[in-house]
Amino acid sequence: MQRPSMARVANLAGVSKNTVSLALRGSTRIAAATREKVEAAAASLGYRRNPAVGCLMAELRRSGSARFEATLALLNANGDASALRTHPTVPVYVEGARRRAAELGYGMDEFWLHDPAMGGARLAGILRARGIRGAVVVGLLRSNELPEQMRVLWDEFPAVVTGVRVRSPELSFAGSDQYSLALKAYEHAWDLGYRRPALVLDPQIDALIDGRFTAGYLMGQQRFRAGERPLEPFVQLVEARKDVRRFREWFDTSKPDVLFVLYHEVERWLAACGLRVPEDVGLIQYEWRKQRSHWAGMDQRNDLVGEAAVDLLVSMIHHGQQGVPERSIATQVTSKWVPGSTVRRLSVSV
Repeated sequence: MQRPSMARVANLAGVSKNTVSLALRGSTRIAAATREKVEAAAASLGYRRNPAVGCLMAELRRSGSARFEATLALLNANGDASALRTHPTVPVYVEGARRRAAELGYGMDEFWLHDPAMGGARLAGILRARGIRGAVVVGLLRSNELPEQMRVLWDEFPAVVTGVRVRSPELSFAGSDQYSLALKAYEHAWDLGYRRPALVLDPQIDALIDGRFTAGYLMGQQRFRAGERPLEPFVQLVEARKDVRRFREWFDTSKPDVLFVLYHEVERWLAACGLRVPEDVGLIQYEWRKQRSHWAGMDQRNDLVGEAAVDLLVSMIHHGQQGVPERSIATQVTSKWVPGSTVRRLSVSV
């Protein structure tokens, strides 16, 4: 059967070919009723999108030749209204999300989910008025739940969360593969000659990611120190911030030679205890950051997580998905090792 032309679709729908083109791409410049009429006409004629044209349009967007045809919402779920710009890691997600959205021909409008003047119904109305068709949620770092007052949003707009799995509501998400990250960090420490790795981790953070940091660490322990009792992780970070002696007591008892950490403050604790990095103990960060580029650690590539979230969201939009999905989808991004001066190569006796 010959593929019907766009002109035939336009004639049947009683609109221009340009309107057909925009409508079949889901452009919000076309009224919803007109889009539905065009889609019905195209379906009745057996019209299917040409994948080659889709590839061409994607290339045009990457080259900057295409204008924004639609807008996505960038929802800040952090308690800090300025987190999209001032937080140590959240802006990296935003950078990737905006970059990928622009490549695909989308603009992004920012909103703060904890704005006391913005309830869910009001925000949903704003999204509708602006023709926004879906949302990327960023900045959720302390909870697996989104604000209850925003529940109306998830019933109407497809949404993808960056960084962590959300339990309420159970939305699709894109994040770092923390299990693989922790296991790779252990492997690199072992290759450098460290034989007593230990974990310094906030239990709230590990719970937020379903224990995947701890699981990867313990798998490394099982793989390289099978039969030996693992060093007890240090989890009393709140107490150590008030009194560093809590950390020193643990360190003197455990006697680790390298620490896996999330926060730079551990380096200050070691200095306060009279310990040198890397001479006395090595430091490997689970979330390497450009602000402290001399550290060794795992680059989570949160910019790629932001890109993956946009890709997933755009796919949901194109498939007409709405509401909380029956089965959420998880996209995980692998991390890469970044060498640094906070570790050194140790001689290991055979």
